[in-house]
Amino acid sequence: MIATLLHKGQTYRLDFFQPIDISIPLHSGRDCVSAWYVEPMQAEPVRMGDWVGDVKQGGSVNFRKLTFNPHGNGTHTECVGHISKEDYSINQCLKRFMFVAELITVLPEYKENGDVVITKQQIEKMLGGKKPEALVIRTLSNPPSKLTMQYSNTNPPYIEPAALSFIVDLGIDHLLFDMPSVDKEADDGKLLAHHAFWEYPQNTQQQRTITELIYVPNTIFDGTYILNLQIASFENDASPSKPVLYTVMP
Repeated sequence: MIATLLHKGQTYRLDFFQPIDISIPLHSGRDCVSAWYVEPMQAEPVRMGDWVGDVKQGGSVNFRKLTFNPHGNGTHTECVGHISKEDYSINQCLKRFMFVAELITVLPEYKENGDVVITKQQIEKMLGGKKPEALVIRTLSNPPSKLTMQYSNTNPPYIEPAALSFIVDLGIDHLLFDMPSVDKEADDGKLLAHHAFWEYPQNTQQQRTITELIYVPNTIFDGTYILNLQIASFENDASPSKPVLYTVMP
């Protein structure tokens, strides 16, 4: 289905029947992507007396209880409530779900202390003056093993705070990243990049979101897309999410 969207005076043509899902499926088992030392998602049938919510075990329906952590078990979208004393929820902060997005691919830089970092200069160069509403960052190398990576205690690549401030200055409200966090795994709880992006607490920007643990296959080219950012309606700082890209047609 070919659709034409008019946004801020710009016309975009896209095929809604050709979605590009950049989320990582959330499932039980230790072969699912994980971070922050959380256990894999658990799916257990509800039991009430002799009744069991599992058709394989004789139940009439599958009726399972799911236990997971949105930050550590798969693709998720978070709001400023992730770092704030105030109770902000992603369901209240994210009010629009379609955005003009730019996908860029970055090779993080190695630092003398062993960290692997994405810098302001790299993002500035890759954007080339563009000012999208959403920025999708794919890091190199980009193997399919990212779909099952166990990131805990690996010090994965992160984004320097100055780069987040630069993104904010461009007017970008939605950042999508294929690592567990925009901040360093162990930074003594400072979360400087998160604070820079949400300008918390001096000038809190509730409408901004960060989506982490995405995966963008190498077959998807850098460039401009329309992003559909889908979440579940959790009244929580974060929700499992399903970001979907649509190619902008000529």
